[in-house]
Amino acid sequence: MAKLKTLFNCQQCGYQSPKWLGRCPDCESWNSLVEELIATETPSQATAVADIPTLLSAIPTEDSPRLSTGVSEFDRVLGGGMVAGSVTLVGGEPGIGKSTLLLGVAGAVAAQGHEVLYVSGEESLRQTKLRAIRLGLAESTLKLVAQTQLESIQKTLSKEKPQLVILDSIQVMEMAALDSAPGSIGQVRACAHALVHQVKQTRTALMIVGHVTKEGAIAGPKVLEHLVDTVLNFEGDSMSGFRLLRSSKNRFGATHELGVFHMATEGLIEVTNPSELFLSERKSAVAGCMVTVSMEGSRPILAEIQALTSPSGVGMPRRRTTGVDGKRLSMLLAVLERRVGLRQLAQQDVFVSTLGGMRVHEPGADLGIALAVASSLQEVPIPRHVAAIGEVGLTGEVRPVMNIEQRIFEAKRVGFSQCLVAKGRGMPKSDSEIELIPVTHVSEAVKRVLKG
Repeated sequence: MAKLKTLFNCQQCGYQSPKWLGRCPDCESWNSLVEELIATETPSQATAVADIPTLLSAIPTEDSPRLSTGVSEFDRVLGGGMVAGSVTLVGGEPGIGKSTLLLGVAGAVAAQGHEVLYVSGEESLRQTKLRAIRLGLAESTLKLVAQTQLESIQKTLSKEKPQLVILDSIQVMEMAALDSAPGSIGQVRACAHALVHQVKQTRTALMIVGHVTKEGAIAGPKVLEHLVDTVLNFEGDSMSGFRLLRSSKNRFGATHELGVFHMATEGLIEVTNPSELFLSERKSAVAGCMVTVSMEGSRPILAEIQALTSPSGVGMPRRRTTGVDGKRLSMLLAVLERRVGLRQLAQQDVFVSTLGGMRVHEPGADLGIALAVASSLQEVPIPRHVAAIGEVGLTGEVRPVMNIEQRIFEAKRVGFSQCLVAKGRGMPKSDSEIELIPVTHVSEAVKRVLKG
């Protein structure tokens, strides 16, 4: 016989308490605990059946090629395409274009002759059709369902047996067996578990749209991210038309892959050459600008670092960054001040930014950031054809980074003729198209590029 009990669940992190608390002791958010009625059953050990272990060598395997989405940038982030029975969670801020992206993916998969079901819980069929017309999918064989009841959706999946299901979104789904409201911790957890269990058995690829909180994290319990196979984050500046799709978790491919899109009137357009996107179009060199090559997953991308130094009018100079790790910048400023001799930085406000909304958080960009700051401080421009790749240590030494050959090839492809790299074993050789300048210390790199 089921017993009923009341628990207070945190709507931010999933913490449970037998009594109401004003502040969640786990995530420290205020007024986030909501009362929910939970039915519990005590399982009988007499009805439990022991599983028979299976030898690893006796488990049959079969080749299951990935299913291409028809969108090359989306396939890149997934690791080459969708895997049968995989579950992908796509999160992003409201209005960023999650529904537009996945509706375009659904139309591209349906155009290949595959069965695709798009479940819309936030829009009516008419609203979804209007969006599809704008994307050029008016005559698509894509199947649509407007439903929020989980039990009805499960019956539709069992009847239609599609190869791809897109659920928009998990926060509006509800299970009739639970009394809590849609979007609550219990509803999101239960609906996600039921859907994942079903698609794993039928080998159906499932893509779930997830909302985000004001802090930028995917709303709902953290177990939702652990439950799925892939977590994708769709981000971008609302004032800019460019959108970035990143993978923070992927059981079937590399993490931190990057896909670049441009939002246009006809939908999201793929950007096949993102390196040129994150570089400025000016012809002449300007002090405080330096180009580095960052690795986003397996893709090398050129990023322009811009730095500005200005005499501080207050006792504690300001340090502001956009797209760059602020703690990393503080370390590089200390290295420039103590190891290179740029003592003026102690009385300078320093602002560092990247172009195009690019985020550069890997150590391989240290040398480029340091040279951009030094260039701005000394008001000496760095030639436009020079790039810098290398990690900077606390003693000022420049260390080699991984995938140096891929980075140099990308710089050469875009048109750079010189590149500063760490001297040491494994350093590639210069060729007729690009000259590699070996450096061992930041001071040496500053002297090489700021001669004038």
